[in-house]
Amino acid sequence: MMMVVSYFIYLLISIALIVWVARTLHKRAAILLMDAFHGNAGLAASVNHLLVVGFYLINIGFVSLALKSDLVVDNWRKAIEMLSEKLGWVLLILGAMHFFNLFVLAKNRHAISFWPAGSHPDEITNELRKEPLEPCQLEGTISDYLR
Repeated sequence: MMMVVSYFIYLLISIALIVWVARTLHKRAAILLMDAFHGNAGLAASVNHLLVVGFYLINIGFVSLALKSDLVVDNWRKAIEMLSEKLGWVLLILGAMHFFNLFVLAKNRHAISFWPAGSHPDEITNELRKEPLEPCQLEGTISDYLR
């Protein structure tokens, strides 16, 4: 019976930690992703959501695989030792994933671009500033151009 209680406590604490870390990363990563994707809010939100889904899948999968134990837990000391070892692995995996994601995003922050060369809005705006625009003559009314 003590083993079942240990498993239940392990699952409860592990899943609570995973949910807390995922929510924190989701909130805080939005700014970093907006910068990485040059202000493209839709793309940043989509990638942020996909990262959170992947985070849940990997970590809950790890917690599920690590649930099995060959230890015989017949007293509270052994139960606490087993729980601390399993939770320690969960925390190490969560931390490693967090730093890996930060490393990848920081390293590729300025390399990520979905704009073909010369077509990024900043580049077009800079080109327009170099050459003054000439006024053009419009014929007809505005409604003619809106059709």
